[in-house]
Amino acid sequence: MVDSDRMETVKIGQSSREQVLQSLGSPSATALFDNESWYYIGKRTETLAFFAPEVLEQQVVIIRFDNNGVVSGIDRLDKENGNEVQLVQRTTPTAGAEMTFLQQMFGNLGRFNATDNRGALPSGGIGRR
Repeated sequence: MVDSDRMETVKIGQSSREQVLQSLGSPSATALFDNESWYYIGKRTETLAFFAPEVLEQQVVIIRFDNNGVVSGIDRLDKENGNEVQLVQRTTPTAGAEMTFLQQMFGNLGRFNATDNRGALPSGGIGRR
């Protein structure tokens, strides 16, 4: 979580990237395409026994920079601004047949030739050395 006292040192139109880095530390994430936005993400949760964790506090601070590397905007989002994202549980199909456990276990029976340690067939057939 971003400390509010440290956040007060970051001023729009005055603070540079280096000053933000010194005040708040490294960002949790940066914008994917332009590095003009830094994201500081924090969440406090509480878990009781085997129940699902409960989010007590959630905060995202977005610091935007102009082309000169000076802070041009600061946005703050909290738990009420967040949206729950549902993950897709699909899998990508692959080529080939799906095999059951038993097919996998017994599918290799009879596929191998008897060989000695050097990879050559033993003289006289199977069982003789």
